[in-house]
Amino acid sequence: MKGHEPKVPRMEDILSLPVQDPPCAEFSAAHIKWVKVEGGRQGGDDIALIPFPRVNDFVKGESSNAECPASFRIESRRKRSEGSISKPRVDCYLEYTLYWCSYGPEDYRDSESTMGDGSHTKPVTGKGSRPGRRHMMRGCLCHFTVKRLYTRPFLALIIYNQRKHVDKTGAPCHGILDVDAVGTRAMYAPRISEELRQKVMSLLYIGISLDNIIQHHAEVVQGHGGPLNRDDFLTRNDVRNMERIVRNSSYKLHADDEFSVRMWVQRHQKHVFFFQDMSSTEPFVLGIQTDWQLQQMIHYGHSGLVASHSTFGLKKLKYPLCTLLVFDSSQNAIPVAWIITSSFVTQDIHKWIGSLAERIRSKDPSWRPNAFLVDDPSFDISFIRVAFQCRSLLCTWHLRRAWMRSLLKKCCNIDVQREMFKHLGWILYSTRSGSNADDAVEEFMQVYVDQCIFMDYFKRRWLPYIELWINSMRSLPVASTEPQAAIEFYHLRLKSKLFDQQHANSYTRIDWLIHTLTTGFHSLYWLDQYSAETGYFTDARDKSFLTNAWYQALQVPDVDVILDEQNLQLAKVISQTDRSLAYTLWNPGSEFSLCDCAWSRQGNICKHVIKVAILCKNRQVARPLLASQVYRQALLTLLQNPPDDPLVLEHAILRVSRLQQDIKGLEDLSNNGSLQPSMPEMNSQVGDSLLLFLVLH
Repeated sequence: MKGHEPKVPRMEDILSLPVQDPPCAEFSAAHIKWVKVEGGRQGGDDIALIPFPRVNDFVKGESSNAECPASFRIESRRKRSEGSISKPRVDCYLEYTLYWCSYGPEDYRDSESTMGDGSHTKPVTGKGSRPGRRHMMRGCLCHFTVKRLYTRPFLALIIYNQRKHVDKTGAPCHGILDVDAVGTRAMYAPRISEELRQKVMSLLYIGISLDNIIQHHAEVVQGHGGPLNRDDFLTRNDVRNMERIVRNSSYKLHADDEFSVRMWVQRHQKHVFFFQDMSSTEPFVLGIQTDWQLQQMIHYGHSGLVASHSTFGLKKLKYPLCTLLVFDSSQNAIPVAWIITSSFVTQDIHKWIGSLAERIRSKDPSWRPNAFLVDDPSFDISFIRVAFQCRSLLCTWHLRRAWMRSLLKKCCNIDVQREMFKHLGWILYSTRSGSNADDAVEEFMQVYVDQCIFMDYFKRRWLPYIELWINSMRSLPVASTEPQAAIEFYHLRLKSKLFDQQHANSYTRIDWLIHTLTTGFHSLYWLDQYSAETGYFTDARDKSFLTNAWYQALQVPDVDVILDEQNLQLAKVISQTDRSLAYTLWNPGSEFSLCDCAWSRQGNICKHVIKVAILCKNRQVARPLLASQVYRQALLTLLQNPPDDPLVLEHAILRVSRLQQDIKGLEDLSNNGSLQPSMPEMNSQVGDSLLLFLVLH
């Protein structure tokens, strides 16, 4: 009966529709439940609501239609500002975008035979002949509209006007269903994919020639048995066009740096996860992440480590640069996001970190790192914990490097260098176990009062901030030496690529920094990953990626380490190139270890320091993790002074349970090599104390 038929919703009812967010990274119309709308201008069209940040995922998914591969172009776009309409309709938009299949709407399949008879007419869309694309036009009517709703800016209304890839006769006009397209490019998408474009552009930025790129592409196509998609039809002309773009590209889009940056942001919005222009009250903030960087962050960051490399270029660049890093299978630190800000990045983290986390989880809702490494104690850990839902570790690579290099430069006696370096580490760690910070610093300055040059540097550069570092050491676990060495290696690479004297006049321009990072520097890391995964272009690969200290340390056999477990004052590591030579390490197992090899004598973390640190962890002979000492002290305090108030007691039990979870998490990080190791007897004592407390109460 007619009365029992489901009611077709009108456009006024769209906000009552469910918001659909398929869990896959890219999705198409097949993943969505469509509703046919009644009445209005969109009467009879299919509609659906999705989160606005996922519009690009939908467009990509629709372009991957197996029967009709396509490429949807933006046919028209309109925007209006918030507050411009006093009484908006329910389907009123902030942004309106019309996407049309690139095989239409014009049809030039028969135009070649009629070009000379003068019968050709102007396309119905009024956009002219679309120069250079006549061969693609096959009259496809497939198109859809996306509206970013005025009253719900976080939602996108998709209106599918024609879901089938057909011409005006209703017949398939491209893809495998079109018999006339079989054996031609019309079987496939009309353009190469963004992935292939990124690949070719990266190879060109690295310096790979056009001929080598074409030859490599032919080998890849032959390897999988012949053409399977549009990418397999890559031509010399395609590569030549991209080569021309690379050759003619310039960082200076405008003489004014600020205007040039705005132009870059406008042209590369898909690579910008946060942008705030400078004003009288707000600082400049720009967050950059390419699609490839996003993929690497999801791949290596999930259940792994994410680290910050902050305040780079304070003295030379106009604004300092912060990089977020993950660590690949070769222990290289890969840049997965860049943040440029006119203020210290730690002051503005609340502005951009939420946008970055939202961007990642829009691709993978389950993404979650094990820990976030901060190299600046002024970071507000609470924002990181909320955004990334993980614990934070303190990374002292910058502090260690600055102290070591200054000692090597300002103190000539090797023995004194070694003792001062060890004492500086003791200042940080001993205060964490209960000593007074001021007393420890005062003792250091009295013992080495004769080292005037270093002491002047220490007082000027570090004394105002030493309490901040010490407080962070008291409250945060410390990252192990391995990731610190990888971050340091990234720092050296970034410094060598950016601070080339031939670009000295450009250091103060932000557009130059953006261009350098997103072209040549980005391509270095892309090529390294591509070469490692496929085996291609190994000769063009930067060999220094295989010389980072963490990777090299893993190649040193355990038998080449001479370690007296009863006396951990020093250790020796036999050279891998000269077996008659052994390097000496002082204070082994600590990030404040010092080696007498040439690399360490330049202030760097060497492979010998890391190898001994790994061995100490595996043999469990390193000093107890001081974070565990802090937890243990809190537990003992609860045990010795149980509260009488039931509410306080309940709170104490909850606190102990949380401490138990934290300790378990720290043990996992320690087992993964991300944390300084804990002594086994300490873990058992803490566990016994937890059990006793919970049983007694």
